[in-house]
Formats: sequence, C-alpha cells, structure tokens
Amino acid sequence: MKKALKYIALAAVVAFGASSCDKFLDRPSEDSFTTAQFYQNDAQLEQGINYLYNSPWYDIIRFYIYGSETMCGNVYQAQNAYSTLTVNGTDQDLKNMAYSLWAVNAQCNTVIHNIQASTGNLSDEVKNRCIGEVLAWKAMTYFFLVRTFGDVPIIHDNTEIIKDATYNEVVKVQKADVYEYIVMTLEKAMSLLPKNAYIGKLNRVDYYAAEALLSKVYLTKAGVTGSLSQEDLAKARDYAKDVIDNSGRTLTPRYSDIFRMTPAQFQQTGEELFTWHWQCKQEVWTSQNSIQCDVGLVGFDENGSLWGDWKGPSVDLQDAFGVSAVDDPSTRKNTDDRRQATMMMFGDQYDYFWTDKGGFDFYRFFYDDNYYPGGLSSNASSKQWGCASGANYAKHLYGDVADHTAAFGYPSFGMYNQLPTHILRLGDIYLVYAEAAFLTGDTASALTYVNKIRERANAAPVASVDYETIWKERRLELALEGDRWYDYVRRSYYDVDACIKDLKAQRRSSWSGLDAVYKTYVTDAQGNYMGPGTRPWDASAVTYSGSEELTNVVPSMFTIPFPTEDVVMNPNVASDVEAVHVDVRETYSYDF
Repeated sequence: MKKALKYIALAAVVAFGASSCDKFLDRPSEDSFTTAQFYQNDAQLEQGINYLYNSPWYDIIRFYIYGSETMCGNVYQAQNAYSTLTVNGTDQDLKNMAYSLWAVNAQCNTVIHNIQASTGNLSDEVKNRCIGEVLAWKAMTYFFLVRTFGDVPIIHDNTEIIKDATYNEVVKVQKADVYEYIVMTLEKAMSLLPKNAYIGKLNRVDYYAAEALLSKVYLTKAGVTGSLSQEDLAKARDYAKDVIDNSGRTLTPRYSDIFRMTPAQFQQTGEELFTWHWQCKQEVWTSQNSIQCDVGLVGFDENGSLWGDWKGPSVDLQDAFGVSAVDDPSTRKNTDDRRQATMMMFGDQYDYFWTDKGGFDFYRFFYDDNYYPGGLSSNASSKQWGCASGANYAKHLYGDVADHTAAFGYPSFGMYNQLPTHILRLGDIYLVYAEAAFLTGDTASALTYVNKIRERANAAPVASVDYETIWKERRLELALEGDRWYDYVRRSYYDVDACIKDLKAQRRSSWSGLDAVYKTYVTDAQGNYMGPGTRPWDASAVTYSGSEELTNVVPSMFTIPFPTEDVVMNPNVASDVEAVHVDVRETYSYDF
C-alpha cells in the first residue's frame, strides 16, 4: 500500500488549502486557510471539515456508479471485466476508488489529530460535533473498503505509520474484526453527535445518520462468519427502528424528488443521511459532481461533456420493474414511480428536466431535428438510439444548464455540477429494518415497511412477504445508487449459492434492432418526425443477443483484489495472504 499511503499522507496535509465548500454547509465565507490558521475558533473548525463531504470522495465515483452497478447486473456496458466479474488490480477505476477511500481515511485521521492539537478558542459542543462527523465518515470509508476488498488493514492513525515509514508492513485484518472496528467508530461518533440537528438544512451527519449506518453495518456483519447472527440482526432491527421512529425524518413524498437539486419538501423530510454535497466551483477540482458526464446522453445538456449514451440500465433491471424496451410505449404500464425516476426509456417524458423548455421529451430527443437542435447536434445528425439495453440513466442527472441555474443560482459547466449524491437514505433504512425484522421472526413488521416503501412509489402493496420479496424491493428502491453489488457481497457471506444462482439467471446482454423500430414509430417514410404512432409498432425483427450472460461465477468473485501497485509494494495485502485476527477494542481506542 505504499503508493496509496504516500498519497493519502500528502492529501491529508494539502487538503486544508483546497477545501473551500459552498453554503450547503452554512459556510460563513469563501476564504481559504492554511493549516496553521485552522481551528482558531468554532467557525474555522466547522469550515475545516466541510471538504470531507465532497472532494476526497471524487475518485470513487466511476467504480460506484458503473463498476459496482455493472457487476450486480443493474447496468449494461457491453462485455468488460465488471460485467464478467473478473476485474483485477490493474483496473484504473478500481485503483482510483481504492486510493480515494484510503485518502478519506487518512484525512479523517488527520482532521481529528488537528482538532485535538488545536489551542484555539473552540467550544466543546462544536469540537465534539465535528469529531463525531469525521468519525462517521471514517466509518463509512471502512464500510466501503471491507465490502469491496474483504480483509483490509486498519489504519487507525496514519501519523505514526508515516513517521516510522512502516507503510510496507501493514497487514490485512480479518473482515469480522474490521466490522467490529466500524461499530466501535460509529458508537464513538454517536456519543459526540447531536440529535435532530440538521433536518431542513441540507443535512450534515448527526446522531441518527450515524445510527442508521450502524444498523446497516450490523445487517451486513450478521452473516460475516458464515451463518446469520441473531444478535447482530436484532441490533440492526432495533437501531433502524429507532431512526425511523425518533429521528424526525420521513420519506420524501415524491420518489423522484430524492434525486433533484433543491426540492424544499425533500430537505424538510430529511431523508438523506449520508450525502456527498458537491460544489460547482471551477477552482476546486474534485469538489464537483461530474456523474452526468459519465451517464448522460450526448446533447442532454449544452456543455458538450457527455459520453454516457452506450451504457445504461440493463435488460434485467427492466425485467425487475416489469417493463420491456421492445414493447410499444403507449401500452407500457408505469405501475411503479421508481422505474421512470431510475431509467429513461423510449417514450418517457420528464417535467423536471429541461424545465425552461416545458420538460424533456424522450420521443423527440433522438428523432426530431427541430427539438433543441443546438444541444442535440450529435443525436440529431445521427438519429441513432442510445444504449443497446433499451434504457439510459435518469438518476444522477440534473438536466440542462437552465435547470442547474434555477436550482443554485449559477450555471453548470463542463464536468461541473452540484447535484448531491445520496449514499445512505431513509428508504434504505426502512428496508434494513424490514429485512432484519423478517430474519428475526417479525414477518408482520417486515410486510408493513416493505409496503410503506411501495406506497411512496405508488406501487401496489404486496399481500405477503418472504426474503426474496425484500431482496427484490431493495433492488427496485436503490437501483443505480451503488448499493446492489454490496447486497450480493453481504449475502454471499452466508448464502453464496443463492447469489451465484441469481447472477447467472440475469439477462445482462443487449437488443439488436431497436433503433429501426423506434424511428419508424415516430417518423414518416421520409424520416420527418411526426410523433408517436405515425407508423405501426413492429418489433418482430428485434433480437436479444444473450451473449453476455454470466456462465461462470465462483465465490472468490465477491471479493475484489487490491490494486496491483499496493501488492507490489506490500505483499502482505495480496489475495493469497491470510489476514490476522485483532481484538479491536483492546488494540484501538478513541479516548477523547
């Protein structure tokens, strides 16, 4: 891990000079500070942790939004290492993700060290709260690490490791112990964080956010030894229920509003628990959201930095929602609001995209030369349908420049936008509670909370619930949010055969012939756009390839290897090296 740890050591030092954040965290000024000037008062202390909500996480994004979502079968991007579950330590997105996570951990350690060392005029209330926030983010970092790589080193305080140059000697710790370390970290965070502190203020992490993460950690930890621990499941259930009952948070009434920029009703419900709050400031690279560039259709905004046409939600995810790209869209039954809020399909229309133009029309986008031609020059000239799976991303899109300006008061540009990215929200915790309740024998409560989630999505209630019902509901609720692969990982701890069977049954391939069907449906014989139903719908010539289904899935595929550079520098982290057991609570402490 030499490269990773050297990088994070440097990052921890320089971050303070590049950590300006926007007013989403009630920043009192836009000034930059040197390390020596930080933490002289409460305002500077609060500013000093703002960047942990965005910049050091930036390089995780492509793995989060494409890698993990492709591995789990939610996203089609042709045949690559992610779709075949053969990603290795040379993959660039994997390396970026790993170094990003180690950077976050190092910076959390450094911030805590600097807070404790500060001689400034800091109140105990703000000092404790800020340390609590940092610890919660550190726990989230390790939650990503252990679910991705399995056994990982515990870098409790990077100061001593850097001073002694022992980064070549760190060893992997057994994942069960890593989970215990996450639990210990969150317990300390909760002891320092206030309750109900940020609802309606573009939430920062508070006590209930940390408790929500703890509930999900216990649900994951429950199976790590190979069989489900009823004690851990009970804790997952009880912590989740406390968040649901006492945090003051409620589900956002309209599902699609969760992924919009500034809906007042979403801020007031407080559904977000952990969120990457990006900023759109050109002078601070990596503090911005650039996901739309990766997943958006060419021409979807005017900035010219979009390349997401050919990758999109999989046929299998469409199957899960009960829709098909080969069906006449006029007959499509949209019985679940989550489908259209998650993926765009031919015929969809959106009132919250392109609001300056009366909304976004997915009939006209590809086939009408007169529909916003300046921004659609690429699509209008080729008139070629996007992803071969028959769907494109809707989540993680902010719209056009006018949409961004209306929300934030300033435009998006290039690879910069400010749409928040939620990595833990209340809808997830409802389903954590449902699953933990079901697995501890409370089927009635599980049914109630599955149906609360479905009710929000205007989906018909289910009459009964079993494990597979909850398993599918998590997929529908959280699709394209970087979560589904980690559901497979945690289930593989104790039921790997079910995971393998599920993945091998997926339709992970593409359609051939969609474009001709779509174009015929909306244009006349001369190719002029006339609207849907211009000519009859005939998809009889469309074929499904089936060439990219999984045929070989083995248990080792649920653990991803460390980046090759790390293994070269430190053979202790190689996949074939046994991890060590550590008594976490005897070895580490947060004595502040």
